[in-house]
Amino acid sequence: MSPATEAAEAFRRIHGRAPAGVWSAPGRVNLIGEHTDYNDGFVLPFALPHRLAAAGTPRQDGVLNVATLGDDGQLQQSGPLEIASLEPRSVTGWAAYPAGVAWVLRDQGYAAGADLVIAGDVPSGAGLSSSHALECAVTLALLGLAGLEVDAVEIDGDTPGAPDRPQIALWVQRSENDFVGAPTGLLDQTASLCCTESCVLFLDVRSGEMEQVPFPLAEAGVRILIMDTRTKHSHAEGGYGERRRGTERAAELLGVKALRDVTLEGLPAALAQLPDELAPLVRHVVTENQRVLDVVDLLHQGKLAEIGPYLDASHVSMRDDYRISTTELDLAVDSARAAGALGARMTGGGFGGSAIALVREDDLETVRSAVETAFDNAGLRRPRTFTAVPSRGAGRDEV
Repeated sequence: MSPATEAAEAFRRIHGRAPAGVWSAPGRVNLIGEHTDYNDGFVLPFALPHRLAAAGTPRQDGVLNVATLGDDGQLQQSGPLEIASLEPRSVTGWAAYPAGVAWVLRDQGYAAGADLVIAGDVPSGAGLSSSHALECAVTLALLGLAGLEVDAVEIDGDTPGAPDRPQIALWVQRSENDFVGAPTGLLDQTASLCCTESCVLFLDVRSGEMEQVPFPLAEAGVRILIMDTRTKHSHAEGGYGERRRGTERAAELLGVKALRDVTLEGLPAALAQLPDELAPLVRHVVTENQRVLDVVDLLHQGKLAEIGPYLDASHVSMRDDYRISTTELDLAVDSARAAGALGARMTGGGFGGSAIALVREDDLETVRSAVETAFDNAGLRRPRTFTAVPSRGAGRDEV
């Protein structure tokens, strides 16, 4: 059963009627380009097949009522939230994410209430952007229930007056930054909203320019193996914010708007101007931006199977310079490489979550088994492993 169907059926059970509509948004994997988004850099994500769906009906009393369907089939309800009374940090836990979206939309003139029921299969805390999938689905649902339908990514003609997807991504970022208190960049929201099937999204965060770059895994004879280490991470915790503040401080010391403005050629001179604790952060961001550009160039040449060394180098940079990896992430990456993966890296904000490996089709089960065995031998809980292909972005579902 799809997340959209699950959400619609759960809505019927709670409210005794069919929802007015269902909207869903995917989680994402970032192929490469980590912690570059809030430095005005380049990113290269794709949307997962896994989605969170919001089934809803409008209310006329300015109240947002949200329920989520857990993995155990049990429903959790937020209780009525008065949209007019919402303020940053006024809601905690999972309900803060839909509440934050409603708070931002209120400031944009969309303050109508709604009954929403959420269901889906994006793993929570796995670094696959479940929170942004939730926020994007709720945003599209609240806009759709207000009569502002956002069409498919490939279609330019949205409902007259409807915001475009890059604008919605900015609203979602504001809800997470200012309401929830997580200092995230624009990567995850934009990926969930704007990715398309069979492509990775090459995004220049500074300019907003996007390119859907073909990513033909089957044609290249390779797969992307996702390894969820089951070590939970959170953008609202301190490490992520410390790294962001460090890069902003480094940009200030270097006299540039953002680290995007430091070139690879100018990196040695820039590092010489920085204190020891900031230099590694800058080295990661500058070299990671170049790795994104190099991978995009290889994909344009049809050399998908040759991007592995850039994934490897990205992980080393995040482990040693940005210092956001963990024992579990390193073990997943190292054991996948040792078993024949073409390249591997942690993905997402770090401090837990998931890693990815680029694997030849014929080697997939060998690599998967080797990773599981490595975790068994280390006395660690086995990771959840699955393959994923680039999938469609957020939108309305037919149920």
